[in-house]
Amino acid sequence: MGWLEFALAMGLFMASHRIPAALGVKDALTRTLGPRGYTVAFSVMSILLLWWVIAAAGRAPVVTLWEQSPLSRWGVNIAMPLAIALAAFGTMAPNPFAFEGRAKGFDPAHPGIAGVTRQPLLWALLLWSGAHLWANGDLAHVILFATFALFSALGMKIVETRRRRLMGPQDWDRLSAQSGLFPFAALVTGRWKPSAAPSWPRLAITLAGWAVLWHLHAPVIGVYPAP
Repeated sequence: MGWLEFALAMGLFMASHRIPAALGVKDALTRTLGPRGYTVAFSVMSILLLWWVIAAAGRAPVVTLWEQSPLSRWGVNIAMPLAIALAAFGTMAPNPFAFEGRAKGFDPAHPGIAGVTRQPLLWALLLWSGAHLWANGDLAHVILFATFALFSALGMKIVETRRRRLMGPQDWDRLSAQSGLFPFAALVTGRWKPSAAPSWPRLAITLAGWAVLWHLHAPVIGVYPAP
C-alpha cells in the first residue's frame, strides 16, 4: 500500500502540472479567477499535492541505496535559503520569461530577478530536489527527488523554448539582453549589473519562509533539519 500511495501521489502531482494546460482548464480558470487568482489557486493546490507526495514517500518501504552523510546535510542547509530566495523574488515579479512571472512592468534595462536568472522558480525547485536527493538515499526519496530534479531541468528548456517562440527572435533578443538562464551568468559576463537594492518585502518573505520551513520540518516531515 505504501508504494501504491506514493505512485498515486506522484502521478496526480505531475498530471496537475500538465493536464490543465492541455485540456484548456488553465485558460478557463484564468478567465474566471484572473491571472493572479489562478496563480494563487494553482500554487495552493501544488503545495498540498507536494506535501502529499513527500508524506507518501516517507510511508513507502525503505530500500537504502546510499547512506546519509553530514556533508549532505550541510548541502541541504546551504541550498535551501538560496532556493527560498529564488522562489520569493521570482513569484509574480516582472519577468516575461518565466511562467511564475508577469510581463507587465518588466524593464529590460533593469530586469530585476531576471538578471539573476530567467527561471528563478525552476532553479529553486532544482536546488531543493538536488540537495535533498543527495541527502536521502532510500529508493522512494531517490525516485521523488530525481523526478523533481529532472522535471525542473527539462522545464527550463521547455519554458525558454516556448517563450522564445511566442516573443519572436527580435523581441527575445531585446528583452533578454541583460538576463541569463544560469544563475548570475549575466553578471559574470558583464551583461547585467544590479542597479537597485533588493526588495525588502521579498527579502522578509525569504527569511520568514526559511524560518517557517526550518521549524515545521521536524513536526511535519519527521526529520530535524540541522546538520
